[in-house]
Amino acid sequence: MVFICFFRTFVADFQCVMTQMTFVGRWIKVLLTVLVVLMPLGCMQAQRPLHVVMLGDSNTFIGGDSCNQARGWNKWFCDAVQPTTCRSYARSGATWTNTPQTVRNTEENIEVLGDNNVIYNQVCRLQEAVAAGEQAQPTLIIIMAGTNDAWFAAKRPLAYTQKGIEAFVTGDTFTSRPASEVLTLAESVRYSCELLRQSFPDARLVLITPMQATKVTVGAIRRTGDIIEQCALQLGAEVIRLDREGCVKRYEELKRRRYTVDGVHTNEAGARMIGEFVARYILL
Repeated sequence: MVFICFFRTFVADFQCVMTQMTFVGRWIKVLLTVLVVLMPLGCMQAQRPLHVVMLGDSNTFIGGDSCNQARGWNKWFCDAVQPTTCRSYARSGATWTNTPQTVRNTEENIEVLGDNNVIYNQVCRLQEAVAAGEQAQPTLIIIMAGTNDAWFAAKRPLAYTQKGIEAFVTGDTFTSRPASEVLTLAESVRYSCELLRQSFPDARLVLITPMQATKVTVGAIRRTGDIIEQCALQLGAEVIRLDREGCVKRYEELKRRRYTVDGVHTNEAGARMIGEFVARYILL
């Protein structure tokens, strides 16, 4: 097991180097990726059973509730990690940020921006599913969101009025407030994550910042990622900066659609790159 973990670490680092190299280097990178996927997942054995839950927006939603659709990164993540169970509660159009009209609503599925199409309500759906015995207690919760907060910032006018650390000045009664009073991006991240921690204290929590997109400036995506990362540090959660480390680069997608179908949503190649990238992080 120690050897497998060491080998995975070596491969992940070597792949990063090979990405910048020649045609031959890229083929070596492909062969190493195949080796990683085919190797027994020895590093994960101590963590079995692994029950994974995904929350997020459209790029997670397109992978399907069962995480089996090829255009969703979560499909490729599951293929690589082989968890005991993996379920997505993501919704297209979702934001982290709540609005003054946000209420608990676990039935709505409008697939566009809306007052109740928020991560908070995905948390509520997860809580209900576990309580009803329809969902195993999650051991890993991954949340990938923030694109719509940046893209539709005009619809969330208070979203960026607060830095991440500023959302943590209030005390332990924070989650007793209604969602309609939690109106900044930073507070919304804290709110949903603390609700998850209360319900699932033993689950590993990983936040993924939004990837770059042609519809949103790199600056707006980075600002969103910075707030999410600041909140993760305060929460003691893990964070993956997909805007910095992911395969989707705005300037490249503006010239030619390489990893997306429309500059925002992944094609199969982009989904696979992201899913396997996240899997390497989780496995290592």
